[in-house]
Amino acid sequence: MGYRTLVLALVLLATACSNAPTSEDAPSRVDALPPAAQRPTETIAAPSRADPVAGASDALRDPNSIPSTRSVFFDYDQSLVKDSDKRILRAHADYLRQHPRARIVAQGNTDERGTREYNIALGQQRAEAVRRFLILLGAEDRQIDTVSFGKEKPGCTPSEESCWTQNRRVDLAYPGG
Repeated sequence: MGYRTLVLALVLLATACSNAPTSEDAPSRVDALPPAAQRPTETIAAPSRADPVAGASDALRDPNSIPSTRSVFFDYDQSLVKDSDKRILRAHADYLRQHPRARIVAQGNTDERGTREYNIALGQQRAEAVRRFLILLGAEDRQIDTVSFGKEKPGCTPSEESCWTQNRRVDLAYPGG
């Protein structure tokens, strides 16, 4: 009887170790995501795919849909979401609510003015402002990661106001999408 118990315990242990992690065990950083082959799959009419965004509606890819807009912009030295960008964030929050396995990364950016440290902090404040807004509109906290690039990833490079305006932004990235 002791041998059967030991064998059963080993089988249960091996089974527990081979299960894919649950969403609660999922890493919080984008660069720590498991390889696509190890991610949970989503069943749809077509064959299932490891990427939850790939099997979702084409709203993210349709250039005429609001969720295809992936950037929201900020005023100089500010981290308040502008009224003009709230409809974009509402559309992304709706998408996240409708696709609970989808994830998004709010990537905060700044213009080139200011120190590196200041711009990293401001970019993070902007990303967090977008995260809070999405959560208030019904997205799940676990679906949203934030990162600040500060002034390191400009969308426009000439050192002038027209470019600075484009660089003060949060980009919304769907990993794998």
